[in-house]
This record gives sequence, C-alpha cells and structure tokens, in this order.
Amino acid sequence: MKPAAFDYVAPTSLEAAVEALAAAKGDGKVMAGGQSLVPLLNFRMTRPSVVVDLRKIPGLSFIEDRGSTIAIGALTRHADVERSSIVAAKLPVMSVAMPHVAHLAIRNRGTIGGSIAHADPAAEHPMLAVFYDATIKVQGPNGRRDIPAEQLFCAALTTNLEPDEIVYEIEYPILSSHNGWSFEEVARRFGDFALGCIAVSLERRGGLIRDARVAVMGVDETPRRLREAEAVLRDARGEAAVFKRFSEAVRMAVSPPSDIHVSSDYRRALIGLLAERVTAAAWTRAAGAAQ
Repeated sequence: MKPAAFDYVAPTSLEAAVEALAAAKGDGKVMAGGQSLVPLLNFRMTRPSVVVDLRKIPGLSFIEDRGSTIAIGALTRHADVERSSIVAAKLPVMSVAMPHVAHLAIRNRGTIGGSIAHADPAAEHPMLAVFYDATIKVQGPNGRRDIPAEQLFCAALTTNLEPDEIVYEIEYPILSSHNGWSFEEVARRFGDFALGCIAVSLERRGGLIRDARVAVMGVDETPRRLREAEAVLRDARGEAAVFKRFSEAVRMAVSPPSDIHVSSDYRRALIGLLAERVTAAAWTRAAGAAQ
C-alpha cells in the first residue's frame, strides 16, 4: 500500500521542527529513521497532515561520555550504538542488547530516539531507558524539559510526550559500582519482537548482592523496572534458593498479554525462567570481575 497524502518538511533546526509540529495542531508526525513510521504510513494506520523529517538537523547524532552519565543523541543509529566502545565499556547491558534490535538493515537506519518515542513494549531501547533510569530530554514550544524514563511510557505505543514535543537526547547514568550483569531475550525468530526479555545488573561485594537493578519487556503494556524483585536480591547471597525466590518475584510482578503468538501463562513462565538464568549469570560475572 501507499500512504495517504501528507505535507513533508525537513527543517534544519530543532526549533523549526517544533514550530512545524505546533502548526500541525496535533496532526503532525516526526520522522527520525523512519523504520517505525514509514510502515504505519504505508498501511494507513496513521494519516498525518504533515511529516516533519529531523534528518537535516545537525548535532542530534552523538555518543558522549560525561563522567557519571553517557549522553546519546536522538538521531544516533542503532548500529552506531552497537559498535560504540564507549557504550560497551560504560553501558554493557545496552551493548549486548543491540544485536537483538530487529535486523541489520533496520539497525543501520533506525534511531534510538525514534524507538523510544514509538514506545513499543517489546522493543529494546524503551526497556533500556527504564533499566538505566535514563532521562529523556525533549523540546517543545515552551522550551525544554527532562522526563524520567519510567514516567515517559504510559501504555503500549503511548508516551506522555505532547504532540509538538521532540526527543533530542537521552542521558544514561553509569552504574559504576555494578560488577555483574546479564541480558536474555527470547523471540520466535532472531530479530523479531521479544516474547520476553529481562536485564539484570548487580553489585557483588563482601559475598553479598549489595545493589541490584532489574527491568523487563514484552511481558506488560510498557517496559518495567521491577523494584520488588530487586529487593529480593539486595543483601542476599548469590545462591540457588535466592535466584528461585527472585524468579518467583519477577513472575508475580508482571501482567503479560496473550496474543496470536503465545499465551499470558507462557510469557509469565518464560520470564521466570529467564530471571533465574540471568541472575546466576550476573553473579558469576561479578565474581570474575572481582578477581
């Protein structure tokens, strides 16, 4: 199919892009890499009056180490994140997750800001933003504001962005004290959206898990940070009984949907299995890092 008719603008500044969106009065769409928007246009699942293309705006593609955080520009391609030595060193969970983002052709075109703004509940970048407690930086007609990632995602494919606001940067805290981490994702085919996915990062010190961070995707309407499950790990020893209690806490914390692919019960069982596996792997990796 072909899209319904729309006006197309390609501004050369963020301010001009915001003005074009504001002029559309809620009937405009932003295009970054186009990997999510163009299929929606072609299937006429969205019919905007204007498409605002960000690709001619300079300064929106970068990966920058700011000491305690890593800042990534909204137009940075998935492939650039995947190849980044900065991301590999400072955001290891993100680095290992990148090959799971769709397929190579999409990673070469799709952008991190576009993925986060699209808010697919089974996409890696929204979950990683929640996992790292990232700050989403946006600009609108009234200026700029910072949105904590956990507050950005309201429901599947829905954020609290205003219709005339644009994501221009995402800032990720570095988990400097965490010496163990792991990431697991299961999809029907490699590159498909996840049936279930979990990321774990922890600090192993003095024979105990002193701090832990857990996030999941594909098992709820939005990516989730599971603080109740984190509490199970905190100040516990890394042993099989603890990992099993953690697995049960993860299963109890999610509300997975049923769809044409798998049932809710399947997703809940899957995420529990992955939870036990990734926590054991993170504990083992932390032991190696401490040697």
